[in-house]
Amino acid sequence: MPSLIPFSPFPKTMFTPTPFSLSTPKPLTPPPIHCCNNNDNNNNNGVNPSMFPEKNSLYIPKKSLPPRPRRIILIRHGQSEGNVDENVYSQVPDPKIGLTEKGVVEAEECGERIKKLIESDGVDDWQVYFYVSPYKRSIDTLRGVGKAFDSSRIAGVREEPRLREQDFGNFQDREKMQLEKALRVLYGRFFYRFPDGESAADVYDRITGFRETLRHDIDIGRFQPPGHRNPNVNLIIVSHGLTLRVFLMRWYKWTVEQFEGLNNFCNGGMIVMQTGYGGRYSLLVHHTRKELKEFGLTEAMLTDQEWQKYAKPGELNYDCSTTGPAFFTHFNSEDRKTVAWKSVIAKQFCYHGLVTKFSESTFKFLGGNA
Repeated sequence: MPSLIPFSPFPKTMFTPTPFSLSTPKPLTPPPIHCCNNNDNNNNNGVNPSMFPEKNSLYIPKKSLPPRPRRIILIRHGQSEGNVDENVYSQVPDPKIGLTEKGVVEAEECGERIKKLIESDGVDDWQVYFYVSPYKRSIDTLRGVGKAFDSSRIAGVREEPRLREQDFGNFQDREKMQLEKALRVLYGRFFYRFPDGESAADVYDRITGFRETLRHDIDIGRFQPPGHRNPNVNLIIVSHGLTLRVFLMRWYKWTVEQFEGLNNFCNGGMIVMQTGYGGRYSLLVHHTRKELKEFGLTEAMLTDQEWQKYAKPGELNYDCSTTGPAFFTHFNSEDRKTVAWKSVIAKQFCYHGLVTKFSESTFKFLGGNA
């Protein structure tokens, strides 16, 4: 009778003990570390960022970015019923106050002025894209402005609640509001908050969010069909006087003092931000210095707009009153002149393509005293 051998489904090698080794194990090699300046485009944790351009426009190669809209045109609504009779605010909710007959005409005339401005470019493929406050007087103004354009010229419209009017409270008592506005003058136009309402600083916060949305929309070309690269799109923002002034303040990084020196838009009035020689938006491409002075821009602000006219996106004006030495009081006049002179020469060199980065040695070569 044959001997019984226990059957095992596993090979013998699986049960063969491994001899214990006293040899020193090899050290583990850590994976390579990639810093933020590494040009290796494959270091994205296995995710292809080009699949999600709206998540972070910084991932989009510069050469593939769509062209910037030629203009950003800011329009204040036409004359409203509340502009004529402030008692309306105590009877009608602010968002439901519409335009007067004069306001409708102002909106239509504004549309014709914009159309004439765009047609002066001499191109055939231009279009407009609208952002509009949800308040009735803004929607009515949008419709009046839109009468100047054929449907093929309108690339799109977006209602944007962050562009709404400064909140003064719900139903507003006329006499109380007059007192509150007088107190605002004493306290400061930017920081004074109306009871149950907003301050201009509150508007600044929500406009900051809208500005970031707008910049992303520009970077991913949301104003035109996929694959189109039309440089002749014009953005039009239809909103309210204070909201638009705050938008300009946020875009150009104006100080609180500079904001409080601005005058309101007239009803149906517009301010045009237009791309300059380097691609940045400047108010001095379309408007004259006289017009901007009447709007409230100071000499320092006009000097910065002149810089914006030639600068490229991403560049910083180190001589601007909001970023340069103007905040400090311990610099003497010679220090200020040196900084200003250096900035002017640098702008001219960069504009003519002679240098891409203005160095100290270049400044000395030009005769400056570092």
